Amino acid sequence: MVSPCRRYVISFNGEIYNHLAMRNDLEHVGAASAWRGSSDTETLLAAVSYWGLHEALRRAFGMFALALWDRQAQQLHLARDRMGEKPLYLARLSDGWAFGSELKALLAVPNFQAHLCSEAVAAYLTYGYVSDRKCIFQNVQKVQPGHVTSVSLTATSPVTHPYETFGELIDCALKRRDGAQNNGLDELETTLTDVVGEQMLSDVPLGCFLSGGVDSSLVAALMQSQRDKPISTFSIGFDIPRFNEAPQAAAVAQHLKTDHTEFILSEDEALAIVPQLARIYDEPFADSSQIPTALLCREARKSVTVALSGDGGDEVFGGYNRYIIGPKLLQKLQLTPRVLRRSAASTIHALGPILTRENSLARRIAKALKLPPTTIDKAVSLAPMLPQIEDHETLYRHFTQIIANPSQFLDFETIETTSLCLPESLLRLDVAEWMMAMDSISYLPGDILVKVDRAAMASSLETRAPFLDARVINAAWNIPQGQKINSGQGKQVLRQILDRHVPRALIDRPKQGFAVPLDSWLRGGLREWAEVLLKDRKLFELAGLAYEPINHLWLDHQNNGIDHGPKLWCILMLLSWLREYETSLQSPVHSAKAEGILT
Repeated sequence: MVSPCRRYVISFNGEIYNHLAMRNDLEHVGAASAWRGSSDTETLLAAVSYWGLHEALRRAFGMFALALWDRQAQQLHLARDRMGEKPLYLARLSDGWAFGSELKALLAVPNFQAHLCSEAVAAYLTYGYVSDRKCIFQNVQKVQPGHVTSVSLTATSPVTHPYETFGELIDCALKRRDGAQNNGLDELETTLTDVVGEQMLSDVPLGCFLSGGVDSSLVAALMQSQRDKPISTFSIGFDIPRFNEAPQAAAVAQHLKTDHTEFILSEDEALAIVPQLARIYDEPFADSSQIPTALLCREARKSVTVALSGDGGDEVFGGYNRYIIGPKLLQKLQLTPRVLRRSAASTIHALGPILTRENSLARRIAKALKLPPTTIDKAVSLAPMLPQIEDHETLYRHFTQIIANPSQFLDFETIETTSLCLPESLLRLDVAEWMMAMDSISYLPGDILVKVDRAAMASSLETRAPFLDARVINAAWNIPQGQKINSGQGKQVLRQILDRHVPRALIDRPKQGFAVPLDSWLRGGLREWAEVLLKDRKLFELAGLAYEPINHLWLDHQNNGIDHGPKLWCILMLLSWLREYETSLQSPVHSAKAEGILT
């Protein structure tokens, strides 16, 4: 779209939820006398023409990626929403620049050469995703959330400036929180209701994902409170009871009187989508909940075009178990001699094969204590790291890593050079809030939002996340931490708001998430698919993977009953991605020391 003044040309992907309010503001100051249509793209162009790009983006609340060509200044500006819901890539070519919302678009550019970045491969093996600070290809960077990256025809490097970052949002909220006298609960509910109402504006069929947990149930409740007719809700479940949340979602839907659709998938249906995942996710991606997410999006798209979700609720309101367990564990470890920690780690590691069996005593005890289904698996995987944890940074790293030492599976030398750091003003956060903030700038945009956005886009479904609106984040961080995490339970403020709409008995249960039985699938339905990949030595060479230690890991999983599911899934999804894109790659990965410009 071209601006009325003819100076700007924009390519825009996403939604500006408050664009009608922005139109009113523009009309009030005389910046827009006549509108040609009703789109948010037109509103944004008018805002840029009047306020400038950075101020226009600060006034815009939504999820988006955009490219703006300034004809007067001969500059290209690329921008993403504050939380990174929408992707945007920028590539340096031999004769200029290329940009796109997908890497597949860059692969179509004649002068683009696809070389794997060894640092990105190592980082991917560590966390199961390629972070926003890296790209799987050399000489490609991702526009950072809340930033504008600008290039010109004569530029040798891009220039990046923030327009409003997550750190700025919560820093502002914390300054207000220090002098606040109330708990902010009513303000939060009003903000959430308004944001949900804005995101419900749509000229196509709209619905809501519903797992029966706190986040999605609250979104569904606030949607239904603003509609006279039943809203459409969707849930997915497995025919394996331990991994099935569908009954809880159905109970919430019945209470809210929504038009509910439930998909119960067999193992065969779930496994059938696995070969398609590499194509869907553009970069290697190994969050196994991508399977039910992709299937849920595909099924929901049969009925609606837009779906609201509860994504971001955990990071913004303290929902992950690590926010509760982490501070307590760190405190105890700091008081425990390292020799005792080594002994405990050795004991748990030795008992790992017994503890993680499907019907082990440990699993039955965890179930009786109403702990999440994955508690035992996570405890066993954490055990070897106990002697190494000394501070909240190493604690967080161990909570979020899949492969703590990726070099054991690599044939090249690599050094991790990129670290995510919080702004200096936020270093005073306690351990739980520090982890929440770290998740919000790393795990959320790198994993959670990638998982949902790519799965939805593959089915031509648009997803919207009310909890990630800047106004909601601001209101959430304005509430003292003790009112979000209290009495061993997170998301307390959301629970209190939800209590006004849904009985607590329908919600109170262990957090489960979209867990899948990876360990048994890799010994059963996925074994043949995996072994085909593991026998392809060319794929190993392309990625710089070491064959022998990976083969040993596979045999250990198959023959000794030790659950290496997450590690193997991470490696297998890399191999699957390489098989999908191997014809586009120029050469095998090599040492970071020999590489040129790295992102």
